[in-house]
Amino acid sequence: MVYEICEILVKEGEEAAFEAAVREAAPFFQRSKGCLGLELQRTIEAPSKYRLVIRWETLDDHIVHFRSSENFQEWRKLAGPFFAQPPHVEHTNVALTAF
Repeated sequence: MVYEICEILVKEGEEAAFEAAVREAAPFFQRSKGCLGLELQRTIEAPSKYRLVIRWETLDDHIVHFRSSENFQEWRKLAGPFFAQPPHVEHTNVALTAF
């Protein structure tokens, strides 16, 4: 499994509208090949900063399949107007889990 971690800075005062847009856009991710789920996290110390964490079966499911799909275009159409700057995206794997 691959985690896509997308750090998004939202225009100040647009946080609620951005969260609503992500809620509306969630099905575009969920019906995409290899998407295992997503979570939107809001930074406590910087309320206009978010992390969208998406679980993919493979890196190609995100980079190749989702990025070139209509689902990606719809996601950007809904959420993009609220971005203060282009999002920063990284991909990770779990190296260790301890509870």
